[in-house]
Amino acid sequence: MSNSSSLSEFLLLEFADTRELQLLHFLLFLGIYLAALLANGLIITAVACDHRLHTPMYFFLLHLALLDLGSISTTVPKSMANSLRDTTAISYSGCAAQVFFFLFLFSAEYSLLTVMAYDRYVAICRPLHYGTLLGTRACVRMAAAAWASGFLNALLHTANTFSIPLCQGNVLDQFFCEVSQILKLSCSHSYFREVGLIVVSVCLVFGCFIFIVLSYVQIFRAVLRMPSEQGRHKAFSMCLPHLVVVSLFVSTSFFAYLKPPSMFSPALDVVLAVVYSVVPPAVNPLLYSMRNKELKEALRKVMPWTFFSSTKIAISLHK
Repeated sequence: MSNSSSLSEFLLLEFADTRELQLLHFLLFLGIYLAALLANGLIITAVACDHRLHTPMYFFLLHLALLDLGSISTTVPKSMANSLRDTTAISYSGCAAQVFFFLFLFSAEYSLLTVMAYDRYVAICRPLHYGTLLGTRACVRMAAAAWASGFLNALLHTANTFSIPLCQGNVLDQFFCEVSQILKLSCSHSYFREVGLIVVSVCLVFGCFIFIVLSYVQIFRAVLRMPSEQGRHKAFSMCLPHLVVVSLFVSTSFFAYLKPPSMFSPALDVVLAVVYSVVPPAVNPLLYSMRNKELKEALRKVMPWTFFSSTKIAISLHK
């Protein structure tokens, strides 16, 4: 039995107990991480450099790419480093930082996806008012609100979680520091304050979810009333990537945290954590660029320039 005041580190769950499998895990996560860095970096560069993409939709997409880069960089590098060094330890302060930044970026991304649903709703259902409702100042305020809401949510949960006495050791059944896993180590009845905050957060999450659903109900009604088949196809192409991203994000995270106790399994928890925390940052750029001609053209312009710049830098360093 240990108290949180005496804890200096936590022990994370290791993916494998043999050296070969640990290295395989390292290589797998390294591949996903590099793919996420490259894909999101290209999205950010394309949107920032191409003036044709300086619109509200791509402005929010740029922020989504930034959040994806941050979220995957919060959990994956530490897990890779532990596998490479054959350890499972993470310091107490490192765990607190990981909890804060993961909640911050995760919450901000969900808020941003809600804002992006509103952007799609205005673009399709109220196109004549698009420039008025989603001007530069309005877009900046919405993006700032998404980041601020994530920061506030993370600050409250992190402060409450790490102020709770821990009496059940320091072993976490997850590959990164997760609030639900830390609460399992808390003393009896000492976690009710954090549970209250979680209930409030869940209510806000459901509120955003209902807003997204109602937005898409209105969008689909408007699309089905369009007389032109080309217009319907264009509208669906605009909404489909966002709808897929939201579905993946919401379904996996909801199931991970709201699944019935009868389905509890450490292996299932790890798989779900990988699906909702590691996969989306690598997949989101592909989903948004797959059916988007403007973004594809911008990426074609960016990729040769990026390759040329990196080659030039490498030659300079070599000299």
